[in-house]
Amino acid sequence: MRLNTLSSSNNNKGDVLVTGASGYIGSQVVKELNRVYGGSLRIRGLVRRNSDLSVLSGMPVEIIRGDVTDPVSLSEAFRDVQTVFHCAGMVAYTKNCRRKLHDVNVTGTANVVNACLDNNVGRLVMTSSVAALGVREDGVPADEETPFCEWQKSISYMESKRLAELEGMRGIAEGLDVVFVNPGVVIGKGEGMPAKSNKATEAVQAIYEGKIPLYPSGGISLVNVSDVARAHLDAWNKGEAGERYIVVSDNLSFGELFSMIRTFSGNRLHHAVSALQPIYGIAAAAGELVALVTGMRPYISIESMRLAQKKLFYANDKSVEKLGMSYQPVRDILQSIVA
Repeated sequence: MRLNTLSSSNNNKGDVLVTGASGYIGSQVVKELNRVYGGSLRIRGLVRRNSDLSVLSGMPVEIIRGDVTDPVSLSEAFRDVQTVFHCAGMVAYTKNCRRKLHDVNVTGTANVVNACLDNNVGRLVMTSSVAALGVREDGVPADEETPFCEWQKSISYMESKRLAELEGMRGIAEGLDVVFVNPGVVIGKGEGMPAKSNKATEAVQAIYEGKIPLYPSGGISLVNVSDVARAHLDAWNKGEAGERYIVVSDNLSFGELFSMIRTFSGNRLHHAVSALQPIYGIAAAAGELVALVTGMRPYISIESMRLAQKKLFYANDKSVEKLGMSYQPVRDILQSIVA
C-alpha cells in the first residue's frame, strides 16, 4: 500500500488531487480513478490529520495531510496538479451546525478555488448537491435551472451548498474551469473492503430492521455512491465548464421507499405507518435536544423534519444525455445494503 507523504521531487503535470479522499464519496472517487486509469495516473489524496485511512487500503494514492479550512495547508497539495476533485464537505441538518457548515462548505470551497487559481489547475470538479438547487412545490422533478427558493435559505445545509457553488462560479469568473456534480441522497456501501457508510445508508438498514416505524409525507431522490463516483469522472471528461449535472437514480416518496423495503426477504418492517403532523414537531425537538446535550449532529432535527414533508424530487435527464450516465435501480441499491 502506498500511503506516503507527498514528495515535491516527483510531481508531474498529470497529477490529480482528491480532497476529502478518505470520506464517503471521496474514497469512492479515488477507487474509480484507480479502476479506470490504474498506474497511468498519479493520484493525491488530501485528508485531515485525524482521518482513518483504512478505506484507502491497498490503493496507490499519495496522502497529503491538510484541511480545506486551512489555506496554508493546501499550498503543497495543489502544486503542479492538473485536476482537482473537491469532495471534502460536511452534511448536517441543524441550525447548531450552521457556522461549521459555512466554514467547511463555503470557506473551504473558497480556499480550494483560490488554491486552484494560484496553481493554474486545469479543471475543478466540485461535489455539490441537489441541495444547492431549487425545489418545485408541485412535486414535479426539479432540474439544474430550477431557481433556489427563499425558504431554502433557512436550511443550513442547503444554504451552505448554494454559497459553495457561488464560490465555484466566482472561480469561473476569474478564469478557472469548474464543473459541478449534484448528487441526490447518496446511499450504498461502495466498492472495496473496508467500505465506508453514511447516515442515509444506516437509515435504510434501520428501516429494514423495523427500527423506524413511521414515515414522513415527503420524498427524496436516491443514488448509489458508486454511480456518484463514476459521474465525477464523466463530468471531468465530458462536462462543460460552468455546468451542473444532477446525479440521481430515481425519486421515491417515503411511503414508496418503506413499501419497497417491506418486500425484501427477512425484513422486520411490520407496522410502519405515515406520521401524523404533531409527530414531526415532537421528533424534531427531541433530536435537537439530544444534539444540544451530546454535541453530536442529530439525524432528526427541526430542519430535517421540515424537509421530510416535501417532495425533493430531481430529474437526471441532463447527466444521462450529456455525460452518458446510467444508474443502478433503487431497488437493487437498497437490496445491496440489507443483504
